[in-house]
Amino acid sequence: MSEVTPFKIHVPDEVLRDLRERLARTRLPGEIPGSGWDYGTNLSYLEQVVEYWRDRYDWRKHEAELNRFAQFKTNIDGLDIHFIHEQGRGPDPMPLLLSHGWPGSVYEFMQIIPMLTDPAAHGAKQAHSFTVVAPSLPRYGFSDATRTRAVNIQAIAEIFHNLMTKVLGYRRYAAQGGDWGAGITSRLGEVHGEHLYGIHLNSVFVGGRGRAESELSEEEKIFLADMNRFRHEESGYQWIQGTKPQTLAYALNDSPAGLAAWIIEKFRTWSDCSGDVERRFSKDQLLTNVMIYWVTGSINSSTRLYYEARHHPWRPDPKKRIETPTGAAIFPAEIVRPPRHWAEAAFNIQRWTVMPRGGHFAAMEEPALLADDIRAFFGGLAANAA
Repeated sequence: MSEVTPFKIHVPDEVLRDLRERLARTRLPGEIPGSGWDYGTNLSYLEQVVEYWRDRYDWRKHEAELNRFAQFKTNIDGLDIHFIHEQGRGPDPMPLLLSHGWPGSVYEFMQIIPMLTDPAAHGAKQAHSFTVVAPSLPRYGFSDATRTRAVNIQAIAEIFHNLMTKVLGYRRYAAQGGDWGAGITSRLGEVHGEHLYGIHLNSVFVGGRGRAESELSEEEKIFLADMNRFRHEESGYQWIQGTKPQTLAYALNDSPAGLAAWIIEKFRTWSDCSGDVERRFSKDQLLTNVMIYWVTGSINSSTRLYYEARHHPWRPDPKKRIETPTGAAIFPAEIVRPPRHWAEAAFNIQRWTVMPRGGHFAAMEEPALLADDIRAFFGGLAANAA
């Protein structure tokens, strides 16, 4: 078994000084007057973010917030993997793997982890507690950057499965994820179902299984039209990160303002914020997530996952259903909201919850709604198993 060593985040003072100096020297571009966010991140808002980051943001405060959780590192397949491992406070907590995506980080889970580990403190039954394992994806944040090609969804799923079973010794566990984390979780359900109580997704990626347009319902046509709009208007980041991530990285790794603009625009576009990103996230939340990329220099290695997914893709077998019990939380501002019967053709859907609000970053936007759904789904599975 790989050695597990305690880990605390501590960013050297010189890294923070260098950041402030770079922010002070920010050279912002112009923009078309009155264009808002139409062309990308709004200039006026980014000016506010840079000023706040330079003069008022306190990394040490948020570093301490992150460090209130038990964190560790272990080596799997030659990579040091960082993970939170927070023990549940119930009588028999279920091990739960939480997997994040891009441009997120383990910081997405700061609010939801206590809700899952100590449900009684948040108005839920203590019997529905979880021991939470939340790793930083390989090449993200405090996990090692990969040094070889093809570390894709399949490879990360194997790393996380080995973390849960071989390193931490859990015979069975639950898994939950959104964005890339949903792909990783789905892959675990496909190949390691015997080790899983079930999987829970807040992003459900499925296709129509080759149906002709004449066979489509109105609901299906609306979904496909939404996806077509996304591909035409919102997928530019996928193309550059999936084809030439190294070229992009020279700018983002050198300019904190550029990095913030690249990441924050996604939090605005993909969240249930009605165009005002601070309806959902404070500047401190946005910048703490950006800081994890900045202080670790991991934007380059994180975007490479898009390249690997494009050139070494994983797709579930269209002729087979993932039979691991599956729960899905469908948030109204999520990028992908497929018809339920499409999901049921691909997954063994046992719980399907249409949420009243929230978007792509569900654990940050609506942690209580997501925690309640996770507890209800896995609690039901545990009761049925008993």
